[in-house]
Order: sequence, then C-alpha cells, then structure tokens
Amino acid sequence: MKVLLLTPQLPYPPHQGTSLRNFHIIRGLAQSCEVSLLSFLEPGQSVEPEQIGPLVELCQRIETVPVPQRTTGKRLQQLLMTRRPDMAHRLFSQAFNIRLLQMLQADDFDVVQIEGIELARYLPVIRHGSPRSKIVFDDHNAETELQRRNFLTDLRQPRRWVAAAYSAEQVRRLRKFERWVCQQADWVTAVSHPDKVQLEKLTGGITPITVIPNSLDVQQFQLEASDAIPSDIVFSGKMDYRPNVDAVLWFVDEVWPIVRRERPSTTFTIVGQKPHARLDRLKNEPGITLTGWVDRVEPYLAGAKVFVLPFRVGSGTRLKLIEAMAAGKALVSTAVGAEGFPVEHDRELLLVDEAEGFGTAVLHLLNHPEERQRLGQAAQEFAQKYDWRVVVPKFMEIYHELLTS
Repeated sequence: MKVLLLTPQLPYPPHQGTSLRNFHIIRGLAQSCEVSLLSFLEPGQSVEPEQIGPLVELCQRIETVPVPQRTTGKRLQQLLMTRRPDMAHRLFSQAFNIRLLQMLQADDFDVVQIEGIELARYLPVIRHGSPRSKIVFDDHNAETELQRRNFLTDLRQPRRWVAAAYSAEQVRRLRKFERWVCQQADWVTAVSHPDKVQLEKLTGGITPITVIPNSLDVQQFQLEASDAIPSDIVFSGKMDYRPNVDAVLWFVDEVWPIVRRERPSTTFTIVGQKPHARLDRLKNEPGITLTGWVDRVEPYLAGAKVFVLPFRVGSGTRLKLIEAMAAGKALVSTAVGAEGFPVEHDRELLLVDEAEGFGTAVLHLLNHPEERQRLGQAAQEFAQKYDWRVVVPKFMEIYHELLTS
C-alpha cells in the first residue's frame, strides 16, 4: 500500500505535539506501507540526511517546501477580503500546490493523509491530481470548539477583548470550513472522543469519524535517575501556543503564590520552545525557569516531582500528559488538561479546576513522596495503551476499509 502524508512541519526531530503525532504515525505505517512525505520546512529545520536519519529510513520519498511567510498586513488583508478562517491561509502556498501535484502524478498513492486543518485547502488539489486516492483527514483538534473556548476565556478579561472579538469571528468561519473539510474527506480521524462528538455535530454524520489517540514511544521516557534534570514542578509545551501560554500564566498568577507561601524554595520549570512575549514577565520570578528550546524534554520529565496541566482552554488531547505518565510522574490537571483520556481523580492523577484546590493538590504531592510514587506507577501503567505500536495500526484498519469497500 502506498501512502502520502502531508504535514505542517518536518516531523523530525519530534519536539512538540504535532510533530510527535506525525512522526509516530509514519513510524507505525512504515512497518507495512510505502510512506512518502510532503512537508513544510520551518526556519532552522534541516533536510540533511544526517539530521533526519530516522525519517529518511522510514520514508520512500521526502519532499519539502519552505513555510510561507505572511506579514501582518497580508494577514489583515486576508481577514478582511476573504471569508476563510486564518488557519486556512496560514500554510497555503503555490509552491506546495505544485510539488503536491508533481508527487501525485509521479506515483499512484492509495491513500493521501492530511495532517491538520492548516493543510486542508489542498484537498481539492488531491481530488484533481489523483482521483483514485482515498483521502483521510487527521484533525488534530476540533478547531471550531477550540476557538470557541478561546473566545469565552478572553471574554472574561477586559484587556483581552480584542482577542475575544477575533476569536468570535474565527469561530464563525471555522465552523463552515471545518465542516466542509470533514464532509469532503473519505474518512476523518480525531484524537479523542470529545473531539469526535464535536466533529459529528458539525458534519451531521456524513463522513465516518474514528478516534485514534496521540501516541509515543513509552520506553524513551523511562530514564535512569542520573539523566534527570531536577525541578519540583514542571510544565512542557510549545510556548507560543495560545492554550499553553494561558495555562502557564493562570498557574503563575493564581496557583504559584499558594505553593510558594508554604514552600518558598519550590522550583517551577517551563520547558518549551519559542516563549511568547506574554511570558517575559516570568523571567525574573523567583523559582521559575523558562528553558526555551531544549534538545530533549525527557530529562526534565524524569527530574520532576510533580507535572502540571493547568489548562483552561484547549481541544484534542495533550500528548504531554501521556509523556509525563510514561515517565512515571504524579500529575495535577484541570478537566480540560486531561480531556479525552479515560482517567479518574486520585486513580491515575489528581483533577482540580479551581486555583486553591490546584495549589493544595500540588503541595500535597510535594509533601508526600509515597503519594507521588502511587500515582506515578498508575500513570505509567496507563501510558502503555498509548504506545505507537498499539495505536497506529488503527490507521491501517481504516485504509483497508476504504480500499475494499
């Protein structure tokens, strides 16, 4: 079977949610398929074989196109002059269009898989260039619902009302666009059951939707103690991503003072590339470290006493939750942070939504190592179900259904 994947950035090295999901999909599919890849290339990414060796070994062919650059003026023009959501413009490129058509004409792909809504405008190009190919749309987030939650969160803060107005308009546009994409694809995959429910509401059940969760290599997160970078509390994620920024700022403003009052020497490490300017004020906060880009997140997870997911907005699932679980960590999360996973409070993690209770839960775990060990062991057992070797074969089931029906 020949499969072509379209990805928004080169999925190696896999440093954040999107690239992690995409790399492990490729890793799993390559066990039984001929996988080709067409990807955007972000600044700083390399296509040199010595830099992306594992990807080269897995793929029959890798083609890349530079990420299109959009000025603020161009973005404003697109907002005013078109009815598409911002995400539909972000990665639309004539160069990518041309390369995609060339690949479709050069090879006879059984399946073309679109990884995320930012690449969804290429769906008509696939239909035109390869009418026989089946199209799978892997929707990494229920984007309309995610933007709606952004709107509701920003609406509560007067200083964020401009952002709320932007989100309100994007919700209207995304609803139409995401519905169109899902209805045009032959099959849709969602990362969680809540996302599936949201997408079914949009599409009216026209297209089959299957839940295929994010996956990882569980074994790579089980490090020796000597490899750990110690910190009391850890958060990880791409730090220019709006839900991550909101989560960290809420934790620092509302929860961190509760923790520091009882434990003044507590440390909090925020691990992730591209810290947003809204986080600049944290650089001088006692006990807080913003790492920026790191080679590997695993040593920071291994060294954490408590991992936090203080999310108020989001969609899909947080792969960072499974990473921390695979590392055997005790977690404190809001309901949004753990959304999409069949977890229970005090079984695999602690679930708390309000600031006072969140701080109390963090302090409880910091002060009781036996509780950290109990939850960490349960978390590690839970994470086994999300190993790529278990998850990715579900894509193969969809392909076989599409090609034999």
